[in-house]
Amino acid sequence: MAEITRRTVLSTTAVAAGALSLPTAALAVPAQVHSGRPRMPSGVASGDVTTDGGVIWARADRPSRMVATLRGPGRSRRTIRGPWVTPGTDHTGKIDLRHLAPGRRHEIEVAFEDEHGRRGETRDLSFTTAAKGRAGQSFVWTGDTAGQGWGINPDLGGYVAYATMHATRPDFFVHCGDTIYADGPIEASVTEPDGQVWRNLVIPEVTVVAQTLAQYRGRHRYNHLDDNLTGMYAEVPVLAQWDDHETTNNWYPGEVLEDPRYDVERRVDVLATHAKRAWWEWQPISNGQDRREGQRIHRKVARGAHLDVFCLDMRTFKDPNTSGLERERTSLIGDEQVRWLVRELKRSTATWKVISADLPLGIVVPDGDMQESLSNRDPGAPLGKEIELAWLLKEIKDVPGVVWITADVHYCAAHHYSPERAAFTDFSPFWEFVAGPINAGTFGPNEMDATFGPRVDFIRTADYPNQSPRGGNQFFGHADIDRDGTLTVTLRDAKGSVLYTRELSPER
Repeated sequence: MAEITRRTVLSTTAVAAGALSLPTAALAVPAQVHSGRPRMPSGVASGDVTTDGGVIWARADRPSRMVATLRGPGRSRRTIRGPWVTPGTDHTGKIDLRHLAPGRRHEIEVAFEDEHGRRGETRDLSFTTAAKGRAGQSFVWTGDTAGQGWGINPDLGGYVAYATMHATRPDFFVHCGDTIYADGPIEASVTEPDGQVWRNLVIPEVTVVAQTLAQYRGRHRYNHLDDNLTGMYAEVPVLAQWDDHETTNNWYPGEVLEDPRYDVERRVDVLATHAKRAWWEWQPISNGQDRREGQRIHRKVARGAHLDVFCLDMRTFKDPNTSGLERERTSLIGDEQVRWLVRELKRSTATWKVISADLPLGIVVPDGDMQESLSNRDPGAPLGKEIELAWLLKEIKDVPGVVWITADVHYCAAHHYSPERAAFTDFSPFWEFVAGPINAGTFGPNEMDATFGPRVDFIRTADYPNQSPRGGNQFFGHADIDRDGTLTVTLRDAKGSVLYTRELSPER
């Protein structure tokens, strides 16, 4: 099983019969588009919601101006006119909201206006800002959407695990990466090992590996064809991250692909430029108020007295995949980002500092004969990219309340790291919780690297490699913080069944 991984598996035999394949326009644009006013074919979303602000996102079907109307108490209304959206942004737009009341549910009507000021279709968006005091809150996290060729299956109701997450009524959702699978073609139908036929909704952009900006954009547009995803996004703010499959499998800057499917462009730096532009257009993340930061994926999202969330970017600054056995320090998150993380963790007064990583810490993730993640299979002293993590853990060993969450490996697990079991000992014990996929092939388990002393407290994997979502082994994490600061983490499956629970008390 160790030789068959989610990163190497190929699609199983395709069966054409019974497939649902429609042209892009037929899926993306409602019939009422001929009314002459802007439509909103991809839903609405909010993101990075804090105590007093957030980002709202929407997409029109034509050039038009984004408009948001905030409904206040009684009949009060506040209208904000946002950007003019064009093909240059794939008709997506964002508005940064500031000076919102903390701890309140905010109701917003989003629409687009044409050049004559005529408003078209409207959609409702809502979210709850975090309270400034020590109030309770909850969130969910996962990763890995539409991977290994398992896309939107209308026979099963689409991305049903999104509806399951939505049903927990979280205050926000962290997507830990692999928001799309740009390198994984989605076929009209796939035969599963037991003979059942998985039927995919398809559009042209998802049938090949993405190499152009239009194809990367199409991958994101595809996910927004699912009502479960758009229904959740309209009511639950998103904290978005990216990983490798937003571009191509296991990529790093400077890489040149040998995969023959890439017949238009094999330079990863070019592909990643397209990928990041499309990702940024389609995610509810601010375009940036500080020009010095630009489009920076790593960021802190402040959620009141009990919680700060630190979203990492483990792709942009990554050194090449190697054996990981170098005696000198190599990078996964880069010097600037790791110093930012240490600085902000030390400054944080929140009860819990949740670090959301797009790659796990102690799980071995091979890339052929090389290593994709931090771990290198060597249980001894830190080497290569592990040296960067060792420095980070040493610097923050006196920071209380640090918890790590991640996805990536397509199974769920709970890991406890402690110096008493480790080769490197200059750090404080901490927990790492792994959840995913949410709509992709399920795998596992992977080998663990002993350098930082992980203990596998819980694990749930696939029944067989690349098990489809039909099997129910799709996973997400749920975190609930009580008013007194108690953090309860549960790992759940596609039906919402609680598989594992860990209660953590505030550290003093």
